[in-house]
Amino acid sequence: MASTAQSAAANLTMLDISDDFASSAPNLKKNLRLLSPDQVELAKMLLEMEQSHLFEHWPEPGVDDEEKKAFFAQVAKLNSSYPGGLASYIKNARELLADSRAGKNPYDGFTPSVPTGEVLTYGDDNFIKFEETGIKEAQNAAFVLVAGGLGERLGYNGIKVALPAETTTGTCFLQHYIEHILALQEAGHRLTKGEIQKEIPFVIMTSDDTHARTADLLESNSYFGMKPTQVKLLKQEKVACLNDNDARLAMDPHNKYRIQTKPHGHGDVHSLLYSSGILNVWHDAGVRWVLFFQDTNALLFKVIPASLGVSATKQYHVNSLAVQRKAKEAIGGITRLTHADGRSMVINVEYNQLDPLLRASGFPDGDVNCETGYSPYPGNINQLILELDPYIGELNKTGGAIKEFVNPKYKDASKTSFKSSTRLECMMQDYPKTLSPSVRVGFTVMDTWIAYAPVKNNPEDAAKVPKGNPYHSATSGELAIYRANSLILRKAGATVDDPVQQVFNGQEVEVWPRITWKPKWGLTFAEIKSKVSENCAISQKSTMVIRGRNVFLEDLSLDGALVINSVDDAEVQVGGSIQNNGWVLERVDYKDASIPEEIRTRGFRINKTEQLEKSYNESGKFTLKP
Repeated sequence: MASTAQSAAANLTMLDISDDFASSAPNLKKNLRLLSPDQVELAKMLLEMEQSHLFEHWPEPGVDDEEKKAFFAQVAKLNSSYPGGLASYIKNARELLADSRAGKNPYDGFTPSVPTGEVLTYGDDNFIKFEETGIKEAQNAAFVLVAGGLGERLGYNGIKVALPAETTTGTCFLQHYIEHILALQEAGHRLTKGEIQKEIPFVIMTSDDTHARTADLLESNSYFGMKPTQVKLLKQEKVACLNDNDARLAMDPHNKYRIQTKPHGHGDVHSLLYSSGILNVWHDAGVRWVLFFQDTNALLFKVIPASLGVSATKQYHVNSLAVQRKAKEAIGGITRLTHADGRSMVINVEYNQLDPLLRASGFPDGDVNCETGYSPYPGNINQLILELDPYIGELNKTGGAIKEFVNPKYKDASKTSFKSSTRLECMMQDYPKTLSPSVRVGFTVMDTWIAYAPVKNNPEDAAKVPKGNPYHSATSGELAIYRANSLILRKAGATVDDPVQQVFNGQEVEVWPRITWKPKWGLTFAEIKSKVSENCAISQKSTMVIRGRNVFLEDLSLDGALVINSVDDAEVQVGGSIQNNGWVLERVDYKDASIPEEIRTRGFRINKTEQLEKSYNESGKFTLKP
């Protein structure tokens, strides 16, 4: 035993390290000889941050030595993945936990007001003008998808981006997004007549849960047509859990040599982009805009061109995409907050905080609808467009750190202990909280039907949603695509039948004609309008799938299912009367385990009874007119 102690002392002497720092943790002190110099520095930091409890159970040297080393490997990872290191994390946690225990209102001293923004109406002249500008700007854009989540909350065991956005074609969310980005890229090439062949970069933020499966989904599908060099996966790490108001780190209940960890939130995307160096690569490549979006809102790209046009025209450094919201609706509101000391910021304020904040600020009625029938505070949908250069400048100051929050579940009103461990969290859309008042922060508001139909809830939870409120399920998300496409064709001049009401998975929904098209067929409203004549009519029972760029609908009367496949150099005129038994939605029981999860979550499957399908695989002009 004496020789072991002598060896440890000699080892520490060689490293020029005194073991006095570990006197508060005798079990650690006995094991210091196992540690590298870097690990000893981490041990010092932990003790300085009053985390000696982490070593209380450590046995004598020679017992579980590899586990002890693995503990410090985990600490090193937690330290390197957080801006400022683990000491900063613990310090920030103590401050936020003290504020939480004291019931401090983060908005004390702030007065809310309506921020500056642009409200768009799909298909009008103003919208078309912004779309034209946005298409030009898209070739100077990069896209960032926040995709760290699994589909378990939806009743789906895969990664969410692998879930079909709609089952008429079976296109998954990731394919849907990539095809839209490629269509924007090709539109840029056409604008420059091929002189500029820019590739639009695409970053996907993953997590431990989703990284390998996202990479596999891309590789097994040849990146859905995108060059592998365009796509970069950035994996976010988890953060340490906290046991109490003193921010003592929580041990993993299943492993006494591991700190318990949980996700930090999608706000990590900013620090990942900063630390990866990719923003400077984009800057050197001439990228001007970075568009952030989340994983299961299939409608978003229908408004990306116009929103990007707003950013460019209004010269917004930050553009928060939003939808009309009713007063007190359960969706956060984009709000300007001005402090008594002169500070101001434009951020998302959660709906349950916005109404009391307004009442406390001299607005006795709180959040109420204005003359438009909607709240003047638009609904935040967590999609951002940032101008790259100011973004880089801000991250150079912050290292990508985002204002955090903590949400401990206390055992009782004394707020002295937690029901379970907690952690700090951050949100992507809170980026503007650190910006100076001189930064131009605005918003772009669209109608919900064209911009926002996220898939977030499983069938049981969706069925409990009060009637009239959005279900945000796989059922409503798919049917929202058909609704949007039907309404777009109506605006383009076609006659599209009204929907019928049906119930799937306990949700009463509108069922419109099942109309889908590839993004390259109709990326903007002007493009769609140019390909649809006013004499087209589509019945409610119909299905129409367009897979081709140059497909024109002229005097078409559709009452059934029609599928058109064509290569880019084929120009196809489709008209006449097409009638068949079509494709029918059939109810399924979401509890029936014999049915695939991606079908069960919707409550229906498509019985492809009869269709007219035509493929045009060569260049030339063709007519389909039965």
